Amino acid sequence: MNTTQVKPHYGAHDGSPKSCLSVPAPTERRGSYPLVDKHIVKASDQQREPEWVRRRHMKNLLSFQRFRHASRLLRGSLPRTPESLHLVDYDYLGQAAHMLPKVGTWNFDIFLFDRLTNGNSLVTLMCHLFNLYGLVQHFQLDMVKLHRFFSMVQSDYHSQNPYHNAMHAADVIQAMYCFLREPRLAEQLNPLDVFLGLMAAAAHDVDHPGVNQPFLIKTQHHLASLYQNMSVLESHHWRSTVGMLRQSRLLSHLPADISQKVEQQLGSLILATDISRQNEFLLTFRAHLDKRDLDLKLPSHRHFILQIALKCADICNPCRVWPLSKQWSERVCEEFFRQGDLERKFNLEISPLCDQQVDSIPVIQSGFISYIVEPLFAEWRRFSEPSALSGTMMANMRQNKARWIRLLQDGKTRPLESEDVS
Repeated sequence: MNTTQVKPHYGAHDGSPKSCLSVPAPTERRGSYPLVDKHIVKASDQQREPEWVRRRHMKNLLSFQRFRHASRLLRGSLPRTPESLHLVDYDYLGQAAHMLPKVGTWNFDIFLFDRLTNGNSLVTLMCHLFNLYGLVQHFQLDMVKLHRFFSMVQSDYHSQNPYHNAMHAADVIQAMYCFLREPRLAEQLNPLDVFLGLMAAAAHDVDHPGVNQPFLIKTQHHLASLYQNMSVLESHHWRSTVGMLRQSRLLSHLPADISQKVEQQLGSLILATDISRQNEFLLTFRAHLDKRDLDLKLPSHRHFILQIALKCADICNPCRVWPLSKQWSERVCEEFFRQGDLERKFNLEISPLCDQQVDSIPVIQSGFISYIVEPLFAEWRRFSEPSALSGTMMANMRQNKARWIRLLQDGKTRPLESEDVS
């Protein structure tokens, strides 16, 4: 496989993306295991199944739900709803086309883009970026299989999640694209690096249940048992992605060793988003920068930077302009509070940051910025200098942090008032 440096590749005419079949996402996205509700909370130890039975049940459930979800796409048939029977050419979906040339700008409004694409922001962005970088041609990808795979990924996000949904994935894709364009990184990337970075961004939270790992562990969920309480969600996101890759046969034309390498490296990237490993990656990144020993000509070093880039993209919301950042903050806290309400309902210990009677959005966000976001983005700025983007992100982050602190001092709690947007 040729691993020469990748350059963005546009279609003919005026730089517009090449045509792509578009299938709107279903109104109700189904995951590969039941939604988190009272049925996953065990009433007593007597109701617990033997471990081997639970593992077999999980395997069957994954396969059956995946078949139900994807079989129509894999057979090549389209949904029968009238609004779904259309092809999208150079202009994609009307007004959304006018936003695509700006996809590399940091103030890109993913909320507006998602509305203009009728909830298909993930599929539309991925089709656009794969054409932009010439990945379809480089890897000789079948466009029908590629679009089916993107549609499967998008549909396996849970639309009922306030935060961990397909629009969050699209936002991470857009941020990842901005990071891949940073001069120090872009000069060294090859097509496989770009392919992995974009694919991992798209699938990094696929089939997220809207609750965190401790909740799955204390409710004895199948996934916690399956992955032995270690990076439970991230492992599931990765294995689900591998399953979709194999079912779509997107990489079936490639040699087995190449497709296996892609699967493993996707796993390495997605597993890096485990927030419990934040200090591990931060300290390693800082040590490399202190020693000035990062050599992006080395595949292992490029892969490490892709891991860091994905981690930054995943938690970049505090670095966006305030109107966008605020919406994401409210969404993620709403998801936390829903989990807390569920824990209270079933007399479980309420997880940290999930008690809406105690925690507030300003408290949560100011702490998140101080302890998680700021240290990582400070090191990313060191890596990417000179970078106008990093300067913009750091300035936004400081302004947003100051806003949250002012709101905290003013006694604002959830929900925030509309005037706080200005």
